[in-house]
Amino acid sequence: MNDDQGRRILLGRVNGAFGVRGEAKLESWTEPRIAIFRYQPWILRDPQGNERELHGVRGKESGKTLVATFPDVTDRDAVEAMRGTEIYVPRSVLPPPRPGEYYWVDLEGLRVLNTEGVDFGTVSHLFSTGSNDVLVARDGERERMIPFVEPQFVTGVDFDAGVVTVDWDADF
Repeated sequence: MNDDQGRRILLGRVNGAFGVRGEAKLESWTEPRIAIFRYQPWILRDPQGNERELHGVRGKESGKTLVATFPDVTDRDAVEAMRGTEIYVPRSVLPPPRPGEYYWVDLEGLRVLNTEGVDFGTVSHLFSTGSNDVLVARDGERERMIPFVEPQFVTGVDFDAGVVTVDWDADF
C-alpha cells in the first residue's frame, strides 16, 4: 500500500457565500456529500495557492446546497474572498476503503500493465466523466485514457506489487 504520510485528498470546494452571516456554499465530492464535515482538519488552498489548516468547520444541508460555517469567518465578504478555495484533508483521516474499493490517490503512481505485459507507465490521475471513471496512464510523452470499468478494462489492482492490470490494446 502507498505511504499516505503527507498525502492529501481533495474533497470539495468553496462556491461562494450563503446569506450574510459568513456561511459558505460548498461543493462536496464525498458520498453522502454531508460526510465532508466528518473529515478534519481541512487544508484550505485558495486559487493563488496559499494554504492554511482549519479545525472545527461545521455544516448542514439546506435544500440542494451544502452550507459551511468556518470558525474564523463572520461576514459575507470574507466568504466571497474564499470562492474557488479547494478543501483537502490528510489521507490518514479517511477510513480504509472496503475490499474492492480504492481511493483514487492510492492508485496514483502505480505501474500500469496490460494483460499481455506491455508497460503503459504509471497512473497519473483519474477523473470522472459522469458515465464512468477514467484512469490516465502516462509513460513519458504518451498518455492513455482507460475507462476504469472492472473487470471489463481494469482486471486487477495489486497494491503489494504496485500494479494495475488492464485489458487494453497497446496500440490504442
